Amino acid sequence: MVKEYVVKKGIPPFWLRWSVWLAVSLAMFGGYYVYDSISPLADLLQSQLGFSDSQIGMLQAVYNLPNIIMVLLGGVIIDRIGTRRASLLFSFLVMLGAALTAVSPNIWLMASGRLIFGMGAESLIVAITTILARWFKQKELSLAFALNLTIARLGTLLALNSPSWAAEAYQHWQGPLMISAAAGALSIVLIAFFYFLDRTYASRYALDPEGAQDKIEWKEIFRFDRKFWYLTCVCSFFYAAIFPFQTFAVKFFQEVHGASREAGGFLSGILAIMAMVLTPVFGIIADRIRRREYLLLIGSFFLLPVYFMMSAGWISGDASVLLNIPLFRLHVELPVHLLIPMLSMGVGFSMLPSVLWPMVSLM
Repeated sequence: MVKEYVVKKGIPPFWLRWSVWLAVSLAMFGGYYVYDSISPLADLLQSQLGFSDSQIGMLQAVYNLPNIIMVLLGGVIIDRIGTRRASLLFSFLVMLGAALTAVSPNIWLMASGRLIFGMGAESLIVAITTILARWFKQKELSLAFALNLTIARLGTLLALNSPSWAAEAYQHWQGPLMISAAAGALSIVLIAFFYFLDRTYASRYALDPEGAQDKIEWKEIFRFDRKFWYLTCVCSFFYAAIFPFQTFAVKFFQEVHGASREAGGFLSGILAIMAMVLTPVFGIIADRIRRREYLLLIGSFFLLPVYFMMSAGWISGDASVLLNIPLFRLHVELPVHLLIPMLSMGVGFSMLPSVLWPMVSLM
């Protein structure tokens, strides 16, 4: 005899919604860690493996190559097989790509690993965005997105500060990448947990049916509202202004401003720290005032001066702040003239995503 459940009306209970949130957010945490694991490793790849800046940049850039079309295809896959199986597939690619990157010093095998990782990671984010929109559509949407980004940014923070808390691993180029592979494995474990929750409980509540919430109608692409394309352009320029810098940020702080690897990692990690703290705050504000376009505009202005301020010779100074964080085994002096632009970038980096992704989802 098949046991039948009475479908309940209304939204899922608090514990269930946030259990789903925790599972997919920690899976995204793993993906973010893998992505940002290259930046603090750049000088070791150069000194121990003889990689050029172009080759190091390629390891980061190749991640984006499949996503010119893969994110769109990922949306089709999600629609065809559902978020459960799609997210499981994408998290497997994340784990496989991270492992391949770590096993060999051959630049082409490492690049292949980053390519496979890119095929899974961005599509996994699309799947997780769909999952959160489905489970939080009726309540706490912006807050859920903001806190999701907070957990994801923790992956960035830990990766960029790994020279401090995992200093022993940095004796050899492969050590940090093995930690990265473990983070990739974490993603698939957490997605498997989400799979169980969604399969067990989703049908009992008033959620959109699997595969129906984001169905792609190709002819509708040419009928999208102008506001959607404006947001698309904002998103493209915003991330183009952030991610290429982050690839070489630690190396830049070391070579141009004479910072240590630990100080460079923390300066770059300021973006993640501020995003973890401020993104939920801006998410709550957006939910309250419901004028997300104002926050989008204000956040953009905070990005304008930062690269001029960090250009060699544009600003200088000997003032520094002594930072001691036992949790990360971090004890460094941070130049004040570099803290200022990074703090400004951090505000914009926190404000834009907290309103941008919910706006896309709502639209």
